[in-house]
Amino acid sequence: MKISSDERCAWLSLCLIPGLGNTTIKRLLEAFGNPEDIFRADLSELGSIEGVRRDMAHEILKRRFASDAEQELRKVERCDARIITFTDSLYPKPLREIGSPPMLLYVKGKDIPLDKTFVAMVGSRNPTHYGINAAKKIGMGLARRGAGVVSGLARGIDSASHIGCLRGGGVTIAVLGTGIDRIYPATNKELSEEIAENGVVLSEFPMGTPPEPRNFPIRNRIISGLSKGVAVVEATKKSGSLITASCALDQGREVFAVPGSIDSFKSTGTHFLIKQGAKLVENAEDILEEFGFRGRGVYEGGDVRAPAARSMGMNESEKKIYDIIGDYPIHIDQIVRRGELDPGQTSSILMKMELMGVVQQLPGKMFIR
Repeated sequence: MKISSDERCAWLSLCLIPGLGNTTIKRLLEAFGNPEDIFRADLSELGSIEGVRRDMAHEILKRRFASDAEQELRKVERCDARIITFTDSLYPKPLREIGSPPMLLYVKGKDIPLDKTFVAMVGSRNPTHYGINAAKKIGMGLARRGAGVVSGLARGIDSASHIGCLRGGGVTIAVLGTGIDRIYPATNKELSEEIAENGVVLSEFPMGTPPEPRNFPIRNRIISGLSKGVAVVEATKKSGSLITASCALDQGREVFAVPGSIDSFKSTGTHFLIKQGAKLVENAEDILEEFGFRGRGVYEGGDVRAPAARSMGMNESEKKIYDIIGDYPIHIDQIVRRGELDPGQTSSILMKMELMGVVQQLPGKMFIR
């Protein structure tokens, strides 16, 4: 059941009390039913709830944060966002069932689809081209099969996963580690607007919350909590992505990992997960078959890396060079040697293919699809 503005203010008044975390608020709700009844309780009743210190009980009785709540609600409305409470019918059931679920969600964009299968995708903020391509391809594949993608709007794999899902016509959810009015990194503002237009941007943090490092591990439990499983694409052993994978295991979610090169430091974390029992995945179908997924028509492939390669015919020489160039950067001299090609002709063909958008030239005469 949806609630009124007054009820949302009561929720905000409660959630803005310093030190009163999600777990304690949940206990209060279980004892009293709703925020208004919590505020009507007496000192002894509040003090009987585990986790409610005497100073917190006094703060609840004073209802000192009521005016702050009204200001917060106005900020939310000015941001063209809204608040979903823990008891709201629009609050997603999988998230409600995790340990320490957020009592409030600040939401911008569409409503969270309650009947859709979501897969979390996380990974390095400084990925290789291989990692970016893999994330886009899997994100697109999930979307085309009717599933959605949840990620954290960070640079790198998160952004690529969101983009892949959007390009596949799917619904993606961006979970922020800041207030919903503080997009981080700022370079992803345009992407966040596209997500809000076609999917959902959400946060549990109050308006104006800056990108403090401690916030991002906290939000990871929401990324995994909204999802049936977590796919990790490129991560080191000390990556925050492994924290999300750990949250997923604690929540009873599946963990998937995309393999990388044995020579790539950025794949040490994903290979570690595979050794620990995570399912090795190469595409969206590998993930969805684990859930017995019955979404719309099977995704037949398609490549988000080089649309020109699909739409524009390549001659035999171009096709030969394209086949030599893989997901990892390769030097022009290696292309010449492997294909037993003429260096000058190869350089001309590569230039043409670059203009077509089929390949990309990197610094040092390196090329990638």
